[in-house]
Amino acid sequence: MIDVAIFGASGYGGQELLRYLATHPRLRVAAAVSGRWAGRSVADALPHLEGFHEDLVFVAPDAPLPSSVQGVFVAVPHGTARDLLPRVDGLKVVDLSMDFRLETEGFVYGLTETNRERIREADRVANPGCFATGALLALAPLGGHLRGDVVLAQTTGSSGSGAHVKAGTHHPERAQDQRAYKVLTHQHGPEIAAELERLGAADVALSMIPQSGSFARGIFTVAHARIDPGVDVAAFFRTRYADEPFVRLRKDTPALRHVARTNYADVAVHVQDGRCVILSAIDNLGKGMAGQAIQNMNLLCDLKETAGLLAPGANA
Repeated sequence: MIDVAIFGASGYGGQELLRYLATHPRLRVAAAVSGRWAGRSVADALPHLEGFHEDLVFVAPDAPLPSSVQGVFVAVPHGTARDLLPRVDGLKVVDLSMDFRLETEGFVYGLTETNRERIREADRVANPGCFATGALLALAPLGGHLRGDVVLAQTTGSSGSGAHVKAGTHHPERAQDQRAYKVLTHQHGPEIAAELERLGAADVALSMIPQSGSFARGIFTVAHARIDPGVDVAAFFRTRYADEPFVRLRKDTPALRHVARTNYADVAVHVQDGRCVILSAIDNLGKGMAGQAIQNMNLLCDLKETAGLLAPGANA
């Protein structure tokens, strides 16, 4: 077994890491760090995990890590991860914040489907944002064939706002409603643009329209793009994702309920007269956060990429 630690273990991302890792065959949680829940057992704070992580107690942020820890998940708020770097020097690190996604401080961008070999060779990985994951899995196969404007209309669930209630973002404010926010200015835009440029889409103008949905989990992406004439888009997607364990191609439309609580991304493509509409569905806390972080840690630790992640979704 490989011992790992989770900083920020009481947030939604940290909680999902604990859930996935509860049945991981090779990664074991040796330290769950949380100022909010320090001193409480995992089973006491998270009743759905009773019977798992036996004897694991949340520890304070200043507690020393066990000497057996080889890997660290950093799930602390944006802007605070850099402060932890001295404490995790020499360990395998997957950071879930946005602090290093533009590849600073030696971090590699961690969208596994586009950057797998670089991740294998790295020690530090910046986990992509949830919106960026949904967008890039929709657009990556087209790469340099994208032309002109790309418009992303993406609807996210309320869990994307985090475990702490904020005015206007928690579920009672969102139920039975849908609205846009941070139109053209969302913080995930730069990382989407940077990765598209690395994939060959250098002349694309990106317009991002995030929306709040009246559901708890998931991100549904509608990507509108123009492509080179004569490109067989469906063939591009079949070839690109043929061997990807967590990307599934759908004929008509993905459904959020089919990917909820999983690390899967479902994608569908529609083309007409040079216009291309790509649809993707992910769980923002799964493939968009904790599931993908574990996928990356598996690669960092030279484990099977799918270890601990091959659980099916549900139909209702």
